[in-house]
Amino acid sequence: MIPRARIAALILTTFAVSLTALTQNTAIPPQPPPPPVAGSVELDHVVAIVGSNVILQSDVVQEMHLSALEPLQVLPGQNTPTNALRRLVDRTLILQQMKEQLQPTDTPAPEVRKAIEDLRRSIPDCEKFHCDTEHGWDSFLRINGLNPEMVDQRWSQRMAILRFIDLRFRSGIHIAPAEISTYFDKTLVPALEKNHETAPPLKDVSNRIREILLEQQVSGLFQDWLASLHDEGNIRIVDEAYSADLSAPSHSAQGDQPQ
Repeated sequence: MIPRARIAALILTTFAVSLTALTQNTAIPPQPPPPPVAGSVELDHVVAIVGSNVILQSDVVQEMHLSALEPLQVLPGQNTPTNALRRLVDRTLILQQMKEQLQPTDTPAPEVRKAIEDLRRSIPDCEKFHCDTEHGWDSFLRINGLNPEMVDQRWSQRMAILRFIDLRFRSGIHIAPAEISTYFDKTLVPALEKNHETAPPLKDVSNRIREILLEQQVSGLFQDWLASLHDEGNIRIVDEAYSADLSAPSHSAQGDQPQ
């Protein structure tokens, strides 16, 4: 039987804030960056401006590294700079709304520590690093270009965003038992079988499946809201290399399981 931590890994990845297809609706045309000074070495540069917030190339690179924390949500082949920028734009828009509504944009440290402990048990690749030990966790972070401070900051912010979305959109949604059974038979079991793993009994995971389905419905409402933020937001793609890709259809890593 598959360990509960593995089930948690599949489920935790169903509700992140990376609804990447929406950025292609950016209304403001891209502006080319100024030409580099002859003989200079460019260490970093602005790739996008969202309201009063600047997104740098280094932010995009860091976002790509941080995807290692959610490998089932951001698949390796889809962890491109363009998709990373889309996630950053979405997150920036949401954080702006949270600040305007005087909602906290971080999470108390004890809650973050507990969540990261759970995370260390749920990332599939962590098994070979023995992330349950400090040495193993440090090794996993180091090989993925991360450090504990980066992880703490991201997870604190992520938890605050998920809490905000949950409070705003979940009210009034009901999941029927038949929907849980359908998800188990047609989504969870095939996903586990594809990885040569045995599904646990439905009764053991029905509550977690209910959470997934709730979050999928929340995600539909959330996408409409996020689309309106894109329409209203002052988004400018500065780096032309990104503007060309962002005009193409997105291939989100989320598929049918928005996180």
